[in-house]
Amino acid sequence: MQEHHQGTSNMSREDVERGGGVKSRGNGSNNNSSSSSNSNGYLSTPTYLIEDAEAHYWTSWLVPMFVVANVVVFIVVMRINNCPKHLHTSFEGKCVARFLGRFSFEPLKDNPLFGPSSATLERLGALEWTKVVHKHQGWRLISCMWLHAGIIHLLANMLSLVLIGIRLEQQFGFVRIGIVYLLSGFGGAVLSSLFIRNNISVGASGALFGLLGAMLSELITNWSIYTNRTAALLTLLVITAINLAIGILPHVDNFAHIGGFLSGFLLGFVLLPRSQYGWQGRRNLPSAVGFKSKFKAYQYALWLVSVALLIVGFTVALVMLFKGKNGNDQCHWCHYLSCVPTSRWKCNENL
Repeated sequence: MQEHHQGTSNMSREDVERGGGVKSRGNGSNNNSSSSSNSNGYLSTPTYLIEDAEAHYWTSWLVPMFVVANVVVFIVVMRINNCPKHLHTSFEGKCVARFLGRFSFEPLKDNPLFGPSSATLERLGALEWTKVVHKHQGWRLISCMWLHAGIIHLLANMLSLVLIGIRLEQQFGFVRIGIVYLLSGFGGAVLSSLFIRNNISVGASGALFGLLGAMLSELITNWSIYTNRTAALLTLLVITAINLAIGILPHVDNFAHIGGFLSGFLLGFVLLPRSQYGWQGRRNLPSAVGFKSKFKAYQYALWLVSVALLIVGFTVALVMLFKGKNGNDQCHWCHYLSCVPTSRWKCNENL
C-alpha cells in the first residue's frame, strides 16, 4: 500500500494515506508450486508447477532484511515524531497509546493508521514534488519507499512483501529480486511525482506492485515450463485488476502502484527468464552434437523490447519530472486512474 498525505506540514482527516492522508500500494507472490498475493485485500493464485527438474532454489535472506529495515525505520520515525512533545496535529485530540511515551501515535482524527504526523514524514524523506524538483532532493524518490504512514500501513505491506518476495527470491536469487524491488519502487515514485504535486507520499507498495508485475511477466516469458499456466495467468490478471481498482479510491496513490507494476513487469522479462528445459544437460554434450540456444526466440525478443522500453521510459519520465512538467497537462484523463469522484467523496484536483 502506498500512502499519500495532503499538505506538507499536517495530516488532514481526509488524507491520511499520503501525507495528511497517506496513499497505499499493492503486491503479489509466486513460488515453484504456487503463487499468492495478500495484504490490503490481495488474493491468492492457483497452483502451477515448474516442469524443469534442473531448477535451482536459493535461501531467502534479502527480503527478510527488507522487512527488518522497514520496521526499524518505522520505529526510528516514531521516536523522532514524539507525539506527546510535538503534537503536530491541527485537530483537537490526544496522542493514542500514550503509555508508549514518545512512541505513541498521532490522534486518530489526524492519522487513523496509527502512525506519525505528515510533518515528521516529510522531514524524514517522504516524496514531495516541490522538494524533489525545486530543492534538488531527488533522494526522496528512494527514501519514500522505506517510510510508512502508520503501523497498519506497515504491517499490511510487510505481510505482502513476505508472501510475495520470499518465494520469488527462493526461485531467482537475491540479486535479481532486489533489483526488481528497488527499481520498481523508484519507478512508482517517479510516476507519482509526475501526477501528484500538492501531497506527500510514502510506502513500499510501488515496489510490491513491481514484484506482482514481475510475477506476471515471469509466467509469460517462461510459459512452456509451467503446468496449469492458463489458470495461473487468468488469476494473476484478476489479482492485478482488483489491486489497481482499489487504487481509484480516494487517498490511495495509484500512480505509484501503476509505475511500480509497469517497471516490475518489464524487469521480469529482462531478469527472470528461465533457460529451455534440459539446456544444462545439452551444453555438456560433445561438440559434434548440436544443442539449442539457452533461451527461446520469443524470450530474446521480449528481453530486447523490455530493455528498450525501460531505458526510454525512465529517461523520458525523469527528464519531464526535473523540468517541472505536470503529467496531468499531457494526459487530461489520467487523474481518474488514482481517484474517481462519486457522490460519497470528492477528489483532490491533483489526484
